[in-house]
Amino acid sequence: MSEDVPSQDQRWPWWPLLPLYPYGHRRTLVRELLPGRIWSFEQLQGFWYVAVPIRMTVLKVADGLMLYAPVAVTGEVRAQLRRLEALHGPVCTIVLPTASGLEHKLPVPAMARAFPEAAVWITPHQWSFPLRLPPRLLGFPAGRTRVLGSDGLPHADQLHWLPLGPLNLGLGTFLEYGCFDRATGALLLTDALVAISPEPPPLFEADPTPLLFHARDRGDEPLIDSAERRRRGWQRLVLFANYLSPAPLDVASPLQMLRTSLAPGCRSRRAHFGLYPFRWRQHWQEAVDILLPPGPPRIQVAAVLERLVFPRARPALLAYLRQLAGLSDLAWLIPAHYEAPVACSAAQLEALAAELEARPWAPSEGNWAFLAGIDRTLLRLALVPAEPTGPDSLPTGPD
Repeated sequence: MSEDVPSQDQRWPWWPLLPLYPYGHRRTLVRELLPGRIWSFEQLQGFWYVAVPIRMTVLKVADGLMLYAPVAVTGEVRAQLRRLEALHGPVCTIVLPTASGLEHKLPVPAMARAFPEAAVWITPHQWSFPLRLPPRLLGFPAGRTRVLGSDGLPHADQLHWLPLGPLNLGLGTFLEYGCFDRATGALLLTDALVAISPEPPPLFEADPTPLLFHARDRGDEPLIDSAERRRRGWQRLVLFANYLSPAPLDVASPLQMLRTSLAPGCRSRRAHFGLYPFRWRQHWQEAVDILLPPGPPRIQVAAVLERLVFPRARPALLAYLRQLAGLSDLAWLIPAHYEAPVACSAAQLEALAAELEARPWAPSEGNWAFLAGIDRTLLRLALVPAEPTGPDSLPTGPD
C-alpha cells in the first residue's frame, strides 16, 4: 500500500540540514489488525537513520471511524482512510491520547483539517515549550475540540477510557489515556507499554536503508542487503531508541570518521558519504538479548520512559498496570510504537507489575547510564521534580 519512492539522491538536495528521517517522503503501511474492526497506519520517524515505527490505530465505532494517535497526514493516508470510510462510515472522531508526546501531537491539527466534520478530543494538561499556549494556538480547531474527562468521553458505550496520570514532569505534564474496546478485548495505548520484536518490522521492507546503515561496523563498509544484516541493524536501532547511548556503543572521533569516509561504495548521500560515528563493542548482542529475550515479543515499559519520564512515578505506573489487568475480556495490546497486535492478558500485566516492583527501578548503571546522566542534569537544573508529585503540584498554564 505504499507509493513509489524516489532514490535518496533524488530527494530534497538539502536533506542533511534537516535530518528528520524519512527526509520529507513518508510511506504508510496499512494493516488490518482485527478483521473489520481495527486497522493500523504505520510510518517511520527518527533522526538521521535511527528510525522506529509510529502507529495510528483506526477503530470502527457506531458512528463511523475513530482515529487514535494520528500520524502525519499524507496523500496516501487520506486515500486509505477514504477507502475505509466507503466501507465503514466517516471519520467521526480524532483522539490525541497524550499530553506530552510531541510526535503524536503535531499531526492532529492537519488531520483535523483533512476531516473537518470529525470531533477532536485531546487530553487535559496539554503543554508547549518554551511558551505555554492554549490549544487553539497549537492548531486544534476551537469549535470542535473537546477535552477528555471534563467534556465527557467519546463512544463511552463501546469504549472504556483509562488515564495514566497526570504526572508532573516539571516542564509539563505526562497524561495518557488508554482506550479499551470491549467488543474485541483490544487495549489501545500510546507510550506507556511496548512490545518489541527482534525481527525488523514490515515497514522497512520498502526501504531497508536505515537497517543496513546501522548493521555496519565502519563507515567504509558498503550497505549490503541481507536478512541477517537487516536483523542486526534493527536490533541496534532498538538499543538506540531505548537507551539513546547504550553501554556497548563508542563514538568515533572526527578524525576516525574522516579516515573511513568516501570509500568505494560509500560515496553517496544514502551512505552519508561514509561518515559513520558509531563503534560497537563485541558484546553488543548481550544488551539486545537482555532487552529482547527469546520468545514472543515481551510487553514492557520502554527504558527511556522508565528512566526519564517515570523515574519517580513507579507507584502510579504499578497502580495503572493493575487497573489494566482488571479489564474484563482483555485479549490484545495495541501500542503506538513497535509490535501490534500483541496477545495480552490480566496475568501478563500482573506479572509485569510484580517484576517492576521487585527489581531496581530506573537503574543508573550499564545501558542505563546515559539516561541517568540526563536525569541527573535535569534534577540539578531543577527542571524536573526530585520527589513523586500528584495533581495538586502540577505546572500551571493554559489547558
